[in-house]
Amino acid sequence: MENELINPQEPNDLKPSTDTLLVLNIHTNQVEMVKGIDQDGNLQKVPPREKKDNEQLIRVDKHGDLFSNFFSNFYRQLKNPTHFNFFKVSEYDAVNTTKDLQKYVDQASPEEKEKLKDYEVLPKNNNNPKNQNTMDNNTENQEYRFQPEQIDWKTMEKFGLNQEKLEKMNAMDSLLRGFKTNTLIPITINLGTAVSKMDVRLSLQTGDTGQVAVHLHGIRKEPNLNMKFLGHEFSDEDKKNLRESGNMGRVVDLVNPKTDEIIPSVISRDRLTNELVAYRAEYMKIPNEIKGIKLDEHQKQTLLEGGPLYLEGMTSKKGELFDATVQFNADKRYVEFLFNNNQNQQQSQYHHNQQQTQPTDKEAPKVFRGKELDDSQYEKFKAGQTVYVDGLTDAKGKAYQGYITFDKETFKTDFSFNHPNKLKEEAKPTEDHKTQTAVNTQGKTNEATKNVKEPLESKQQQPVNKQQEDQQKKVRKPRGRKL
Repeated sequence: MENELINPQEPNDLKPSTDTLLVLNIHTNQVEMVKGIDQDGNLQKVPPREKKDNEQLIRVDKHGDLFSNFFSNFYRQLKNPTHFNFFKVSEYDAVNTTKDLQKYVDQASPEEKEKLKDYEVLPKNNNNPKNQNTMDNNTENQEYRFQPEQIDWKTMEKFGLNQEKLEKMNAMDSLLRGFKTNTLIPITINLGTAVSKMDVRLSLQTGDTGQVAVHLHGIRKEPNLNMKFLGHEFSDEDKKNLRESGNMGRVVDLVNPKTDEIIPSVISRDRLTNELVAYRAEYMKIPNEIKGIKLDEHQKQTLLEGGPLYLEGMTSKKGELFDATVQFNADKRYVEFLFNNNQNQQQSQYHHNQQQTQPTDKEAPKVFRGKELDDSQYEKFKAGQTVYVDGLTDAKGKAYQGYITFDKETFKTDFSFNHPNKLKEEAKPTEDHKTQTAVNTQGKTNEATKNVKEPLESKQQQPVNKQQEDQQKKVRKPRGRKL
């Protein structure tokens, strides 16, 4: 069936010499025909209808190498290539094929949709999967949007930069992918009578004429949150979030100053320059799994709405469990971890959100890290007792077990690999250390060392050297009245 959809049979009396492209938006499941790419790198599409007289679909040569070279260049210029799946079809029957493909996508199961990848066209030398769904998804997985030869190197030279310097600073890769440089770049601006040195982040952007321009993102003392940003007026809560976490925490309607288009977006603060950055909500990509924790629909929706999400029990690359807050960052364009002094604030926000979604009787959750507690375990757990849980699985598929306790005041589940009571017992001094603890900490006297002046060492119950032996033997004679 799929073969008929993607490569329809052509009539014997009409074999067109050119093909065209169909595009499937993976976020909206909408199938359309491709006209081209505008000057900003946005895809121009046409709904499945008969062409108007002055309307031209994109035309591509159907032969192997010519098409591969064309599509590789086409894909590189596209602003958000990973949001689309492309299919090459006959131009003659593009309208009918688009309609048939739309019907198939609307009714297909997830497994059937996966089969479409067998017919998808990918750029030359691109072996990376387009649909990344883990937390490792970042700028390194994005396709190149620019080529080195497109950069205005004469302008770069005026800033004291060249390709070799940028490569040594590991700045070229992010530039060519359409992102700002990951670090601040020192530049020099020579005005003849004055020389200015500053640190900036660089980015490449396509201008109105199609020429690639170099943009400088200078450091600001702080973002101006008292002025409207693309039509949005910041609330006190917005300002607080942007200053503390760097992410505003919600989706708002922004206005494109050139087209007056209303664009739902998230806003973040560039933590290196304090520049405000907006990102379209429709382009936000949320992973299905973060460091071994599979996200449910509610958690995904929290991230899609720009909010912070506190996750417990994630597994690091070293195999260690950790807890952290994650949130979508408009500047980085992916879900980031928040590790800093704001962690307590983020956890408080998490617990506040959790309390709002808890049942009215504040019951403890019955499922912990995918493991459902049985009735006996659950009764003890919600009563605040420590419960042993096994059958848990980490990100690498290895089983582990531990102890959980429900805190009725914070509504938080505490996890430990050892029983908390056992840990308290282990914290008490053993027989070997009791003498040291009694003498040094509690001020008691040990007969065998009562004259030793130095503090006792660990496990010490007797003098340990000749000096201490001599001190111990020196017994002060009692003083009596002289008759």
